[in-house]
Amino acid sequence: MITSDDYLFMSRALRLAENGINTTHPNPRVGCVMVRDGQIIGEAWHERAGKPHAELLALQASGERARGATVYVNLEPCCHQGRTPPCTESLIDAGVSRVVAAMEDPNPQVASGGITMLREAGIDVDVGIMREQAVQLNRGFIQRMCFKRPWITVKVAASVDGRTAMASGESKWISSAASRSDVQRLRARSSAIMTGVGTILADNPALTVRQRGVDRQPLRVVMDSHLRMDENASVLMPPEEVLIYTTTEDHTKIQAFQKAGIEVVRLRAANDAVDLHASISELAARGINDLLVEAGPTLSGALLQSNLVDELIIYLAPKIMGDAARGMFDLPGLAQLKECTRFAMHDVRRVGEDLRLVLRPE
Repeated sequence: MITSDDYLFMSRALRLAENGINTTHPNPRVGCVMVRDGQIIGEAWHERAGKPHAELLALQASGERARGATVYVNLEPCCHQGRTPPCTESLIDAGVSRVVAAMEDPNPQVASGGITMLREAGIDVDVGIMREQAVQLNRGFIQRMCFKRPWITVKVAASVDGRTAMASGESKWISSAASRSDVQRLRARSSAIMTGVGTILADNPALTVRQRGVDRQPLRVVMDSHLRMDENASVLMPPEEVLIYTTTEDHTKIQAFQKAGIEVVRLRAANDAVDLHASISELAARGINDLLVEAGPTLSGALLQSNLVDELIIYLAPKIMGDAARGMFDLPGLAQLKECTRFAMHDVRRVGEDLRLVLRPE
């Protein structure tokens, strides 16, 4: 029987899981709460890949009191040997009486196997409490497991008339300092940040997280079909990891970057550019859960046309930049309203002087 306490303790497990929002890649974010006689006796969260899972840490904190306890976890306990031992065996050995999981693990190596093992050991298992919140917390991991691609968020800073740069290319700064700080939060929680060579040539961004307390930098990914970027571009500066996708057959250019310690991956071409589906699949194979795209209208538009955008985050600044300024997306060929990509407003709020819109495809 599900009680109000189940929701209370699951809420606590979800809040604990959020502590790993910037650090667990490629693993999911997981929190665990151990409860006995209505009192929390141990709790923990998974901090980063290779370190103990939340259930194991919560069991350590609970000690002998874990026997007969109820376990609250936002993701089904794992049942396979990875870099850490399977959590199901530890829970069974500890003698817990009940496990409450917000959702099943979509990882094919688990996929309800943990739930089955627990039930076969005589442990009561309830699944589905606060499932929607659990899905949102690990949407990138779930999408990679189910569809072999990361959750893709395209971020755009624009004026209220939809312009992202002046005709000259000048774009610093359209959005407010508060919005730029908010973008640092988005970067920190992402597995990788992608941009196009046009943005590199125009703005020379570093694409690093400049947020206090963050000790993990996302992979920086540059789409550069013909390797036009300069070897001294800020995005290539160590010690952060960089990946270039290209289609060029100029091995001299490729080797020049490789000698500088930059990984270059050659992919098939599509419309004289790197094939987007190929690059996204390759990133998923690397364990990329959440991909943040900070690019110009060409790459952003191409992602839209390829139906590869899961979320748009638009920072609208109270400025008018005029007809000659550059737009948000290059989308040639649209002639009728019925051809438009439709989005639903997921969130609207003010950030500093700007308005932040979070949209997802209908």
